[in-house]
Amino acid sequence: MSLRGETTVGTFKASISSQDNVTDQPKRRKIIYIVYLIAALDVTWMFLQFSVTPYLAKKLGFDTLWIGYLQTTVGVIQLLGGPLFGRFADLFGARAALSLACSAAIASFLLLAIANHPAMLFIHKLPTVFMHVLPACQMVVADLSEPEKKADGLSKLGLCFGIGMIVGSTMGGLLSTRYGQTFTSCFAAAGNVFSLLLVLKFIPKTTKAQTPRTSTDSEKKNKSLFDVGEITRLMKFPGVTPTFLVKIIAGLPSGIFQVMFSIIALDFFKLQPQENGYLMAYFGIVQMVIQGAVIGRLTARYSESSLLLLSVGVSSLVGLAQAYMQNVFHFCLIVLPMMFALSMFGVITDSILTKSVPSSDTGTMLGLCASVQSLLRTVGPTAGGFLYVNYGISSFGLIQCSVNIVVFVYLLQCQLKKTAKQKE
Repeated sequence: MSLRGETTVGTFKASISSQDNVTDQPKRRKIIYIVYLIAALDVTWMFLQFSVTPYLAKKLGFDTLWIGYLQTTVGVIQLLGGPLFGRFADLFGARAALSLACSAAIASFLLLAIANHPAMLFIHKLPTVFMHVLPACQMVVADLSEPEKKADGLSKLGLCFGIGMIVGSTMGGLLSTRYGQTFTSCFAAAGNVFSLLLVLKFIPKTTKAQTPRTSTDSEKKNKSLFDVGEITRLMKFPGVTPTFLVKIIAGLPSGIFQVMFSIIALDFFKLQPQENGYLMAYFGIVQMVIQGAVIGRLTARYSESSLLLLSVGVSSLVGLAQAYMQNVFHFCLIVLPMMFALSMFGVITDSILTKSVPSSDTGTMLGLCASVQSLLRTVGPTAGGFLYVNYGISSFGLIQCSVNIVVFVYLLQCQLKKTAKQKE
C-alpha cells in the first residue's frame, strides 16, 4: 500500500475514533471487564480438571510414562489447533471464537465425566484442539485496548490466571474429595456453560477496528480457514520473525522446567499432595501481585524493548539460581524473580507481535503465540526427562542461564544498533 493510501486509511480511523470516543470507551471497558471474568472462570474450570485427571489416570492404570504420553498428545493437538483457531477468530469474530472454545471445553469435561477406560482419557483430549479461551480473550483485549495500554491490558489476563489457579485448585480438591471425580467434571462442564452464556450475552460479533470495505477484505473472507499461506505470511511483517524466534528460544528452557515441575516437586522436593497445593497457591498469589500491580506500572514508564531485555536478563539469573538450589525454601525465594521474568516476557512479546501485524490478524498472531506453549508441552516431557535422569535438576538452570545470556546479548546488540540509527 502506498504512503498516501495509508494516510487515507489512518485519517478515516481517526475520524471514526474521534466521533465515537465518548460512547465507545465505556462500552469497550465493559467488554474488557467481561473478558477478564471469562478468562478467570476458564482457568478455574481448567484447574478443576487438573484435580481430576491425574487421579483418574492412576485409577485407570496409567503409569508415569503413559501420563507423559497423554500430556504430549494434548501438546500436539493444541500445537496444530492454535494457529487454526486464531485464523478462525480473525475470520468469524470474537463471539464465534469464544463460543467455539467454551463449547469445546464443555465437550471435553463431559467426556472426562464418563471416562471409564484408558482410551477415553485420550478421547476426552480431542476437543482441546479448539479449547483456546485465553488466546481469544487476548485477541479481544488487544483489539479494544489503546496501543500504549495494550501490554497493561494483556498483563491483567495474567492476574485473572492467578485468581483462577487459586480458586480452581482449592475448589477442585474439595469437590473431588467430597463428591467424587464425576461430579467435579460435570461441575466444570456446567461452569463452561455459564461462560458460554456470558459470551453470547456480552461479547460483540467482532472487536476489530472498523475500516472501509475493500476488495482485499472480500478476498480475505473468501479464503479458507486452512490456508497455511495466510497464517505463515504474518512472519514476513517487519520484526515478527526475530521476536517470534526469541519467544521460542528464550522460553524453551523455562518451559521445560515448568513441564517437569510436578516430577521435581515429588522426587526432588519430596512434597506431599497437600504441600504441593500450598505451593501452587503461592505461585498464584505471586503471579497476581506481579501481573496486577507491577507490570502495568512498568509498561507505562519504560519501553517494551527495554522491558524485554530486562525479562531475559532476570531469567538468566533465575536459571543460575535454580542450578544451585537445594530445597523448597530456596525455590520459594527464586519464584519471585522467576514469575516476574515469565510474566513480563510473555506479556511484552505478545504485545510486540500483535502490534507488528494489522488488527485484522491479531487472532492468528495470538494463535501462533499460543502454539509456542503447546510446542513446549510437546517436547518438554521428553527433553526434560532426559536431562533430569542423566544430568539432574541443575541442568535445567544451567541451560536456562546460558540460553538467556545469548538472547540477552543479541537483544542488546539490536537495541544499540537501533539507537545508533536514530541518532544518525
